[in-house]
Amino acid sequence: MKRKSLLIVGCGDLGARAGSTLIQEGWTVHGLRRRVDALPAGFSAHRADYAAPGGLDLIRELRPDTVLATFTPTDRSLAGYRSGFVDGARNLLDALADHRPARLVFVSSTRVFSESRGAWVDESSPLSDSDERAVAIVEAERLVRDSALDVSVVRFAGIYGQPGGRLLARIARGELSPATPVRWTNRIHREDCAGFLCHLLRGAVAGDSLEPVYIGVDDQPALQHEVEHWLALELGVETGADRPVSGEDEAIGKRCRNRLMHASGYSLRYPDFRSGYRAVLLSGSDA
Repeated sequence: MKRKSLLIVGCGDLGARAGSTLIQEGWTVHGLRRRVDALPAGFSAHRADYAAPGGLDLIRELRPDTVLATFTPTDRSLAGYRSGFVDGARNLLDALADHRPARLVFVSSTRVFSESRGAWVDESSPLSDSDERAVAIVEAERLVRDSALDVSVVRFAGIYGQPGGRLLARIARGELSPATPVRWTNRIHREDCAGFLCHLLRGAVAGDSLEPVYIGVDDQPALQHEVEHWLALELGVETGADRPVSGEDEAIGKRCRNRLMHASGYSLRYPDFRSGYRAVLLSGSDA
C-alpha cells in the first residue's frame, strides 16, 4: 500500500508537531522551510523560500497527497505580511497548477474578524477591512479558497504552550495588564492546534467531507484579567493589582465559537485555559 504523503510549507513549530505525529502513523512528510536544520528527525527536508518567486517549484516533482500551509509574515511590517501570506499563497498555487492534492489545509488567524465589541463570532462573521495586516491574511485566504483546489482554512486564536513565550514571564514578574479596558481573549494550546490539523489531514485522505473554514479555539473565551490573575495565583505571585470592576458586558474584543471544530469529530485535549496552562506549568515550559 502506498504511504500517505504530506508537504508542510513553512514548517515551523505547528508543522513540526503535526508532521511528527503523522510520521509515527506511517506517513511520508516533506518539510519545506528556509532553515532545514530545525526540522525534526524523520522529515524529508527541503530548503526553500516560499515567499520568493519560483521558491516552491520543487512541489511539481513531489506531488504530495496533502498540503499544509503554515505561512508567517517575513517581518512585522505590512509589506512583511503581504510577502509572507499573499506572495506565499500565489507561489503555492502556481506550484500546484498541475497537481491536485486531496486537500490544502491553510493556517490562518482569528485576527481576520472585524468584531471588537465583545460579541460572538463564527466562521461566517464579517472580516476586517481596516486592519491592514488582517486584510493581507484575508487576501491570501481568498486566493486559495477561490482556486480549483479543495481547501480548508483554519483560523487559530492565540496559540500557547510554546517554550520561551512571554506571558508567563511577564506574570512571574508581577506585571499584569492594565485593569481597563477589559478584553475578551481566545486561545488554543499548541498540542490541540497540531492535533486538529492532523485530524483534518487524516479526514482528507479518507475522503471525509470537510468545511471550507474552521475556527480553531478552545471551548472557553476568557477575560484577559481573569486569565492573568489565575496565572498569578498559580505562580504564587503577589500582583498588588485589583481585579477590574467592569465585567463581561463592558468587555471589548471578540468571543470565538468552535462549533464546526467539534462537529468535525475532534476532541480538545485542553478545552479551557486552566487545563492548558496547568499542563504548561507542570512541563516547566513558558507560554
